Amino acid sequence: MKAGIVDLDTGELVTDRVRIPTPEGAHPQDVLDTARELIGMLGDQADGLPLGVCFPAIVKHGRTLSAANISDDWIDFAAEEFFEKGLGRDIHFVNDADAAGLAELRYGAAKGQKGLTILTTLGTGIGSAFLYEGRLVPNTELGHLRWKGESIERFASASARERLDLKWKEWAQHLQAFYEHVEFLFSPDLFLVGGGVSKNPEKFMPYLSTRAEMRICEHRNNAGIIGAASLARSDEEHLAGA
Repeated sequence: MKAGIVDLDTGELVTDRVRIPTPEGAHPQDVLDTARELIGMLGDQADGLPLGVCFPAIVKHGRTLSAANISDDWIDFAAEEFFEKGLGRDIHFVNDADAAGLAELRYGAAKGQKGLTILTTLGTGIGSAFLYEGRLVPNTELGHLRWKGESIERFASASARERLDLKWKEWAQHLQAFYEHVEFLFSPDLFLVGGGVSKNPEKFMPYLSTRAEMRICEHRNNAGIIGAASLARSDEEHLAGA
């Protein structure tokens, strides 16, 4: 779990990013306690700021509706209300890949982009965000497309590379199958690649080929923090926590 304070005029972190390992099992109370600890690590500058939370689940109207790679306690859970009561501040809950999409849409590589941009985050699973003509289409969950009887993220996520002990080139072959499938279904104009592996594009991007242009997210692994924070924007607010 990571946090930082974001300048919503520039889309840049104004503090160092702080991080704490995700608590084992990722149960709601443990995640809340870790979020509280992260806020404390940001110091007095975080006092009173609204909080944007990006989370690996389907999120609708403040409720988390799925639980891939986290506790089943999050299924149909009033997460936004739970965090607001637990932390005593305004909360804006959003899917983590959608948060990354918002960061790139408002401050990064998708800003002003015509047509359909599909952003994918490669990490424990595969997250996705659809960005069309300046708007986010939320909760697309492309990592759960079926492949060989399972979610495709079981074969093509960054954690799958480690679990299956694949060399980067071998892993890229799994990614290629994923991107070819997505391109056949949706014909995007641009692919953006984010997640932790976006700091090492030279190790896998040269082995990928799509009709659409493919680029690394401008904000890389900070995109989720920036996008979640951007949901707190109002005319009166200049900074928001994420």
